[in-house]
Amino acid sequence: MSTFAKPENALKRAEELVNVGQKQAALQALHDLITSKRYRAWQKTLERIMFKYVELCVDMRKGRFAKDGLIQYRIICQQVNVSSLEEVIKHFMHLSTEKAEQARTQAQALEDALDVEDLEADKRPEDLMLSYVSGEKGKDRSDREVVTPWFKFLWETYRTVLEILRNNSKLEALYAMTAHRAFQFCKQYKRTTEFRRLCEIIRNHLANLNKYRDQRDRPDLSAPESLQLYLDTRIEQLKIATDLELWQEAFRSVEDIHGLMSLVKKSPKPSLMVVYYAKLTDIFWVSDSHLYHAYAWFKLFTLQKSYNKNLSQKELQLIASSVLLAALAVTPYDQNHGASHLELENVKERNLRMASLINFTLDPKGESREVLSRSSLISELTNKGVMTCVSQEVKDIFNLLENEFLPLDLASRVQPLLAKISKLSGKLSSASSVPEVQLAKYVPALEKLTTLRVLQQVSQVYQSIKVKTLLNMIPFFDFSRVEKLSVDAVKYNFLAMKVDHLKGAVIFGNLNIESDELSNHLAVLAKSLNKVRDLIYPPVKKQSKLGEKYDLSEIVDKEHKRLLARKSIIEKRKEEHERQMLEMEREEESKRLKLQKVTEEAEQKRLAEEYIRREEQRIRREIEERELQEAQALLLETQKGAKKKGKKPLLEGEKVTKQSLLELALSEQLKERQELEKKLQKLAKTMDYMERAKREEEAQLIEQAFQQRLVEEKILHEQEQLKEIELSRKHHAGDLQEKNRLARMLDNKNVFQQRIVSRRETEYNRLKKEREDKINQIVAMRKREREIKRKLLYYLKSEEERLARLQEEEEARKREEEERRKKEEVERKAKLDAIAERQRQRERELEEKERLRREALLRKPEPVSQPTDPAPGPHPAEPVPAPAPAAASAAPAAGKYVPRFRRETSDAQRPAPAGPSETDRWGRQDDRNPQPGGDRWRNDDRRPSFGGPRSSSSTWSSSRAR
Repeated sequence: MSTFAKPENALKRAEELVNVGQKQAALQALHDLITSKRYRAWQKTLERIMFKYVELCVDMRKGRFAKDGLIQYRIICQQVNVSSLEEVIKHFMHLSTEKAEQARTQAQALEDALDVEDLEADKRPEDLMLSYVSGEKGKDRSDREVVTPWFKFLWETYRTVLEILRNNSKLEALYAMTAHRAFQFCKQYKRTTEFRRLCEIIRNHLANLNKYRDQRDRPDLSAPESLQLYLDTRIEQLKIATDLELWQEAFRSVEDIHGLMSLVKKSPKPSLMVVYYAKLTDIFWVSDSHLYHAYAWFKLFTLQKSYNKNLSQKELQLIASSVLLAALAVTPYDQNHGASHLELENVKERNLRMASLINFTLDPKGESREVLSRSSLISELTNKGVMTCVSQEVKDIFNLLENEFLPLDLASRVQPLLAKISKLSGKLSSASSVPEVQLAKYVPALEKLTTLRVLQQVSQVYQSIKVKTLLNMIPFFDFSRVEKLSVDAVKYNFLAMKVDHLKGAVIFGNLNIESDELSNHLAVLAKSLNKVRDLIYPPVKKQSKLGEKYDLSEIVDKEHKRLLARKSIIEKRKEEHERQMLEMEREEESKRLKLQKVTEEAEQKRLAEEYIRREEQRIRREIEERELQEAQALLLETQKGAKKKGKKPLLEGEKVTKQSLLELALSEQLKERQELEKKLQKLAKTMDYMERAKREEEAQLIEQAFQQRLVEEKILHEQEQLKEIELSRKHHAGDLQEKNRLARMLDNKNVFQQRIVSRRETEYNRLKKEREDKINQIVAMRKREREIKRKLLYYLKSEEERLARLQEEEEARKREEEERRKKEEVERKAKLDAIAERQRQRERELEEKERLRREALLRKPEPVSQPTDPAPGPHPAEPVPAPAPAAASAAPAAGKYVPRFRRETSDAQRPAPAGPSETDRWGRQDDRNPQPGGDRWRNDDRRPSFGGPRSSSSTWSSSRAR
C-alpha cells in the first residue's frame, strides 16, 4: 500500500465508526490523528479529515475538542496553506450556525404544534403534570431543552475562532469576518451580555497586540489595509452597540476607534467619520451631554457639506437646522459655578478628552486649547455659515431666544415656531449612515430655554410678579416645573429670585449695579424712551445756528463728557497695559516651565533609552551564553551516543565554535529524527496489518453477539409485559374493594356536608344583615352631613349677600356725602368769588374817586409867590404847583414831568401878580412878601420840578395806606 493511502484509511475508519453510532470513538480517533505529527505531509487529505472532525464536533457539541483540533491545524497550515485553515473555519462556523437555526426552527414548530384548544388530546399525562409542577410554558421549556444548548455552542464557536485567529497578519480578513458575524449574532438574538464579552475579547486582543510587539506574524497597524480592517470592525461594533442601546459599550467603542485613528497621521475615510460622528450624536444625546452632542452634529454637518456631493439643498437645510437647534438646546449657564478646584480640574480634563474625541485636528502642542462652550459654538456656527443654511423657522427661534428682549410675549411667539419645527424630519437619501433627523426631540430643551429666557428678562424688568401672571407668560410647564428650573438657574448664578408661596408671588433679587446685564438693559430702556419722547414731542429746530453753535451750556457739557471719556480711556489703557504685562509674565513663566518640562522629558527619555539599551545588551549576552551552553550540551550528548554506538567522536582535536556546535547538533538531531520516522513508518505498517486482521476476525463474533442479544431482549420484553398486566389486574381488584369499603360512609358524608353548608349559610346571612345595617347607618349619616352642609352654605350665601348689601349702602352714602361736600365747596367758592368781586369793585370806585379828586386839585390856581420860609407840613421839600387857571391849556398833564425850559416859558407868559396878597401852596393868603424872582424852589436848578401839585397830607397818607 502506498504511503498516500494511510490518511485515507484513517478517514474511512472514522466514517465506519460514525455509521455504527460510535461518534465519540470516531471523534477521539480523529483528534489523536490531528494532534500527532504523522500526517502533516498530506495537506489535502488532512483538510478532508478536518472537515469530518469539525462536523463530528458540531454534531456532538464538543467545543473543547474543536478548539484543540483547530489550534493544531493552525500550527500546520499558517505557514504553508492558510487558505485551507480559512475554509475549515468557515465550514465550522457554517455548521454551527445551521444547527442553531435548525434548533430554533424546531422550537418554533413545537410551539405552533402546542397551540391547540384541547391540551389533553395532544399531550401525555406526564407532560401535563410536568407543566403544572414546573410552571414553565411550552416555549420556555422547548427553548431551554432544544434551542439554548445550540446557541451556547454557536457562541462558543465564535469565541474559539476569534481566539485562534487573533493577532495573525495572514488571518486578518478572516478575523474581521468572524467578528462581524459574531456582532450580527448578538444583534439578531438581542444577546447583550454576550456582546459585552465579545467587545472585551476584541479589546484584549488589540491590547495584547500593542503589548507584545516582538510577536511572530504580528499585524502591522501602520499598514493601511490592516488599519482599515480593524477600523471596520470597530465601526460595526459601534453600530451594533447603538442598535442594542448599550451606550456604555458604544462609548468605549468610540474610544477604541479614536485610539486606532491616533496611531497614524493619515485621516480615515470620510464615510467612516460620518458613521463615527452620527453615532456620537446618539451617545451624547442619550447621556444628556447636549454640548458635546451639538459639537458632534457640527462636525457631521462639516463632513457632509465638504465630501457629500449628492447632498441636496433640502437635506443640507435639515442638517443645519439640527445643528443650530442642538446648540440652542445647551443649557445657557455654566453648571460648574461654585465647584471646587478638584471638580473644575476634572471638568477641564473631561472637556479636553471630549474635544479630542470630537475633533481629531486639535494641536496637542499648542499653548492653549479652546474650551468647549455654548457661546464659542454659536459664534463658530455664525462664522462658518451655518446660519445661512437653516430654515426660516429655526432662524426665527434663534433670533427670538438669543437677540430679542421680549419678556411679556417671548413664549407666545416661540410656541407656534416650535409646533412647526416638531413636524420637520426626514431620512437623508444621499447619506444612509446618518440617522433620521428628528427636530421634534429638541422641542423640550427649547421650551426649557424659552422658560429660562423669560425668567431672565422678567427679572431685569420687574422686582416682583404674580405666579398666575408668570404662568400665563410661560404656557409650556406648570409652576412646579418652572420652580424646578428656576432652582437650578439660581444655583448656578443665572438668576436671582425667590418664590413667596404665601403671597403667590415671585420676587426677583437686586442684581449688581455694575453688571453688564443691568447696564445693557438701562441703555436699551433709555433708547426706547428717547424714541417715544421724539414721537410724542417732535424736536423743535433752533432759529439761529449761531446761537446753537455758541450755546455755552452744551459746550460745557460736551467738554465735561470729553474729559470723562478721556479719563476712562486712560484708565482702560492703564488696565490694558497691566493686563498685557501680566499676560507676558504668564507666557514667559509658561514657556520657562514648558522648556524645563521638555528638558526633563528629554533627560528621562535619554535615561530610559540608555537603560533599555543596557538591558538589550545584557539579554543578548545571556541569550548567546545560553545558546552556547545548549549547543555544548547537545554536542556532548551526541558524542556520548556516538561512543556508545562505536562511532568516531566528532571534532576531536579541532577548535569548537558556536556555529559549528549548532550545525553539528542540528545535523545529529535531523539524522535521529529521520531514523525515528523510518521506525515509526515500519511500526505503523505492522499495526495496520494487525488491526485489520483483528477486525476481520471479530466481525463475525460481533454479528453473532448482536443476534443473540436481540433474542434475549425479546424474551425479556415479553416477560415484562406479562408482569405489568398481572400487576394492573391486582391494582384494579384492590381499587374495587376500597370503593365498596368507602361506600358505607356516603350518608355520613352527606349529613356532614349539609351541617357545614347550613352553618355557613347562617353566618353569611348574619354578616349580610350587619353589612346592610352598617350601610344604612352610613347613608343616613352622609344624608345628615349633606343637609348640614346645604344649610351652612345657604347661611354663608345669605350672610355674604347681606354684607354685600351693607357695603353697597355704605358706598352709596359715601358717594352722597362726597357729592354734598363737593356742592358745598362749589357754593363756598362762589361766595368767596362774589365777595372778592365786590371788594375789587369798591377798590375800583375808590381809585376812580381819587383820580377825579386829583384832577380837581390839578385844576386849582397856582399861588403867585412862595414864602421864603415854607409853612410847616408833612412834606416841606415838595415843589409848588406851577400852572394857573388861565394857562390850563398849556400846562402839562397831571403827574407828568415838566422840563425847565417849558416851566420858564410858562412863567414868562404868565401875567404879573395883581397885588401883594398871594395864596400859598395850600390856597391860603401869604402876608409875607415874596422874592422878586418867584419862589425859591422854582429858581433853584438843583431841585427837580414836577408839573402837578402835590395832594394834601391826608390824601398822601391814604394813598400810602392803600
